[in-house]
Amino acid sequence: MTMQDWSLLPEELLHIISEYLEDCFDVIHARSVCHLWRSIFPFPSCLLRTSYSLPSFTKFPRRSKGLCTLEKFPMFLFKVLSPAITDAEFFVGGINRDKSEDCMKLQSSIQCSVKVKIQNSEPTLLNFLDCQILPLGYQYKMIGFDPTSLATSFRGMAFLPLNKEAGGGGFVVLIGYSHSLLVLRSAEMRWMRLENCAEADCKHIITFRGKFYAVFISGDVFVIDPYSLEATPLRPSERLTSQNDLVPSGNDELFLVERIIVRGTVLQLSKLACRDSRLDEEAGEWVVVSDLGDRVLLIGEPGNCAFSAKELPDGCGVSGNSMIFTNEPFGVTYSYKYGVDTGNAEDDLNLWRCSRETRVKILNMSPMVAFRVECKKP
Repeated sequence: MTMQDWSLLPEELLHIISEYLEDCFDVIHARSVCHLWRSIFPFPSCLLRTSYSLPSFTKFPRRSKGLCTLEKFPMFLFKVLSPAITDAEFFVGGINRDKSEDCMKLQSSIQCSVKVKIQNSEPTLLNFLDCQILPLGYQYKMIGFDPTSLATSFRGMAFLPLNKEAGGGGFVVLIGYSHSLLVLRSAEMRWMRLENCAEADCKHIITFRGKFYAVFISGDVFVIDPYSLEATPLRPSERLTSQNDLVPSGNDELFLVERIIVRGTVLQLSKLACRDSRLDEEAGEWVVVSDLGDRVLLIGEPGNCAFSAKELPDGCGVSGNSMIFTNEPFGVTYSYKYGVDTGNAEDDLNLWRCSRETRVKILNMSPMVAFRVECKKP
């Protein structure tokens, strides 16, 4: 049998096919067949990056004539398809629409690129055909500002569109800058200091169900209404000495992960413990949980998020009801599970601790987070 030339399909049939392609990466693959298919299948809007020009905040509180750029980008988890049960590699980050000839370096031109780098190797393009891809929502970043640099005093940011039905139609941006929270509304297009919040530096900011949630290095958590700009403390019922992270699971649930700090001891992975709580939005309080269902909480750069382990193949080393930290200073960690027995009778089992079932090796942090999950060998 001779190979069929897909480019010869009637244009009317291509339009029908385009109506049944729901996965954005299926559309990308279809666009890669030929020029005709590329003209029929529009580039998926969900993969496009959106940019906003905002007044610069580097000279706040003095008025600045300069501009900075806020960019919205979709974030994905890429699992490299491999026959090996152990040694599963994952990448977390955004993608770029590739309008250059760089995508031709791949065996299949796909008009999209993911540039990856492992340790000391040269950056290379990742072929989508070799990956399983899970969407992780959207992240925002300020172009030209490094949130990890002390020189910028920039500590996290978040963006919320205003509800048109509620008289909105614009947007609100909230950033942690130096020792303050700065807010910008599109109606005024100027930065203002947000009052009545924690005095400590902001650690990071997320959005959930139309509101801002900011966590500070002191452990304080505030919920901020984008319309009234009223900030309300949202403290756990029992205060711990901890480093706190907020992890949204889509628009379904919001989790608070508290990493307990043990003073005066040598830092050991086996000694690290966490408490995990779910937001009860109606009661305005955190409820301690011991079960995340099939969820995996991914905490670290480029942003905290959650995904379902059911979408991953068995044996890849990542299972539900677990947490993975991708910003460990050691470069090596383990997935966190609830009720892990440490062998020490004094340790509280009603916490989340490192599970020795899987070892997580952090391979690289930029331009994408790369980590390898190694199953425990029998």
